[in-house]
Amino acid sequence: MAKLDRVAGLPQRRFALPERFRAVGQTYGALAVLLLLVLYNLVFTPSFRTLAALNLNLTQVATTVIVATGMTLVIATGGIDLSVGSLMAIAGALAPMLFSRNLPLFNIPVLGTVLAWLVPIGVAGLFGLFNGMLVTTFRIQPIIATLILYVGGRGIAQVATSGNIQNFKNPAFQVIGLARPLGIPVQVILMLVIVAIAAWVMRATIFGRYVLAIGGNEPAARLAGVPVARIKRMVYVISGLLAGLAGLIVIAINSSSDANRVGLGMELDAIAAVAVGGTPLTGGRATIGGTLIGALIIQLIRSTLLSKGVPFAVAQIVIAGIILLAVYVQRQRKV
Repeated sequence: MAKLDRVAGLPQRRFALPERFRAVGQTYGALAVLLLLVLYNLVFTPSFRTLAALNLNLTQVATTVIVATGMTLVIATGGIDLSVGSLMAIAGALAPMLFSRNLPLFNIPVLGTVLAWLVPIGVAGLFGLFNGMLVTTFRIQPIIATLILYVGGRGIAQVATSGNIQNFKNPAFQVIGLARPLGIPVQVILMLVIVAIAAWVMRATIFGRYVLAIGGNEPAARLAGVPVARIKRMVYVISGLLAGLAGLIVIAINSSSDANRVGLGMELDAIAAVAVGGTPLTGGRATIGGTLIGALIIQLIRSTLLSKGVPFAVAQIVIAGIILLAVYVQRQRKV
């Protein structure tokens, strides 16, 4: 009997150490990859060591992180939001229409600027609520529900602007994309604040626990008294609000709004950042800090390859490989 016990115990002792290494790799692998990328660039890319390069990389990744933070919450519930790029286009199209048409409230200096920020973001949030209603009230699968605005949302922005590019110069409004308090780009500050708040919410609040419970086992969460429909609607609203904010940042930087281009492909960039950062696309788990790391990894890989003369198309293929590897690692977590 003792011999049988030892034999039965052999596999557990034999594979315990590799399993431990695998768990560590899954937890800290993304951070290790980011650190290696930073170290490589510090050694082999002299321009990377400048403050200008740091600001450039952070400003380029800021809108992706902001959108991906909302996407992380949606994915944690077991959903997906394909409409974020279109919502960026809608918010980006609406803001110049508001402050360039001499509307009474928008001519008041401070109030007009604040409204030019809040109204488009609020409209994007309402479209996010529309997505949430389709998912919860009409029981439409999230990928189909958000596909509606993925297709139609950009059309709404194009119809509203008659397909024209809106060029503008509004220094007060453009603070959201061009200001640099203490030398730090304001969108980077917004990115860090949003990531910090979202990480705290997911770790320390009942709302965060509800989100993870729904993604982990929705029927059980419903039986436990979790307001499933309300929480799902809230995460889609948050995703819409953050997409609207990202849209305003983009047009503020460019001093123009092109409904055909604003937010184009952002939904895929956001999902990629979430996946590379370690949040499983099946729901039940959310790593906000990991999403930030995932977005930075993708940005650094792209910028590193381009700085070495690698064509953009090849860089995209490499990034696709990184996403595939991240998904594979997530599958191994469940084994």
